Amino acid sequence: MSKKRGLSLEEKRERILQIFYDSQDFFLLKELEKLGPKKGVITQSVKDVVQSLVDDDLVSKDKIGTSIYFWSLPSCAGNQLRNVYQKLESDLQSSKKRLAELVEQCDALKNGREESDEREEALGELKAIEQKHNQLKDEMGQYADNDPAAIEAMKKAIEVAHAAANRWTDNIFTLRQWCSNNFPEAKEQLEHMYNEVGITDDFDYLELPATVPLLPVGD
Repeated sequence: MSKKRGLSLEEKRERILQIFYDSQDFFLLKELEKLGPKKGVITQSVKDVVQSLVDDDLVSKDKIGTSIYFWSLPSCAGNQLRNVYQKLESDLQSSKKRLAELVEQCDALKNGREESDEREEALGELKAIEQKHNQLKDEMGQYADNDPAAIEAMKKAIEVAHAAANRWTDNIFTLRQWCSNNFPEAKEQLEHMYNEVGITDDFDYLELPATVPLLPVGD
């Protein structure tokens, strides 16, 4: 035996609305929850269905005292449908007007772009110019390493790195002197540790090399 199909949300909405239309009365939510099952809408669904109808302005609600009452008349639904129709009609007219404007703009843009020998020649020249432009960009990329601005930025970066390296060298010398002063009995162990981490007798501050002049491109 096949299982009975449940009602869709739209079917539930229609049946709850029918309760209002048949009675043309005011209801509390608990009253609608009792009437809903008689129309095939389970009690647990009534609240959500009624709220969806309120959200769509198909059911009105108002608080009177401490109670909230719901109501809906066939005329209310008719007014709602008329409002929806008017809005859709207004949107349609706006869309038609916008379409006409776009068609007019499209036609205006086509003026002067008709196929002709002059147009084909101009397009050919434009394509050639674009190809030449791309070629020059590629050539400029080959000279990027000799860009004065790039070289100046590299020089500044080298100076910053050089200063940082010598600052850490100075810190190492300071720490080494502090260890020697405070742990003279561990001189051999400290020297062994220094050698292991690369702090040998030739460890010293860095000097910047002399600037190497740039060679002309192609040499």
